[in-house]
Amino acid sequence: MAQSSATWLVTGGNRGLGLEFVQDLLRSSSNTVITTARNPDKASTLQDLRSKLPQQLHILQLDVTDELSIQRFAKEAEGILGERGLDYLLNNAGAMSSDTPLTFKAEDFLNTFKTNVLGPALVLQALHPALEKGHRKVVVNVSSRLGSISSTDKQFRHYYTTYSACKAALNMFTVKAACEKPDLIVYALSPGHNRTDMGGSTAPLDPKETIPILLKFIIGSTLEHSGKSWDYWGDKIQEFPW
Repeated sequence: MAQSSATWLVTGGNRGLGLEFVQDLLRSSSNTVITTARNPDKASTLQDLRSKLPQQLHILQLDVTDELSIQRFAKEAEGILGERGLDYLLNNAGAMSSDTPLTFKAEDFLNTFKTNVLGPALVLQALHPALEKGHRKVVVNVSSRLGSISSTDKQFRHYYTTYSACKAALNMFTVKAACEKPDLIVYALSPGHNRTDMGGSTAPLDPKETIPILLKFIIGSTLEHSGKSWDYWGDKIQEFPW
């Protein structure tokens, strides 16, 4: 699916959409995939994949809420990538809570913000040198339509307060990063509501159908997509208002 000898880094690849991204990418032998988990030894599916494809898949420990963990992980990733650099960074690791404006807890809010906003920001900072060596230089911040102030779904208008606020902040960071580094392709991408541990079993989208469409978009993205928010809706990806 991907271009020849492409290098990918997917955070939070041990479950949900992250795992689907990794599994789909590994179907092409031309891809070198680095992924992360807080506890790699307990990521049994990833470990099984790595045992079959030890030269293609690399699993690194990463806690995106811990700056020292990010710095250590970035050095390990750069050692694996070497002069090839990084073509695609998928900032996928995230956390969700279903709180409201009057029920959220300060500690939960701060922890979710660290995971969903500060984490991706610090990962981009740490991996920027590797991205500059890459051929594609694509950064995808996995966001959500819940982070759009102008288009919040009515059914979730007062729920998921912390999560929505974090994704709105991530969208703004994406714009700032794209403005500062016009040579990078940096954008926010909402994968839609998928049937995962986070999305729930009644979600309308099947990640096995969603991920190939998302990857096709990511692989074909250009500077025209940078600094914008994109949303999976039905069977297509469209620009989505902030």
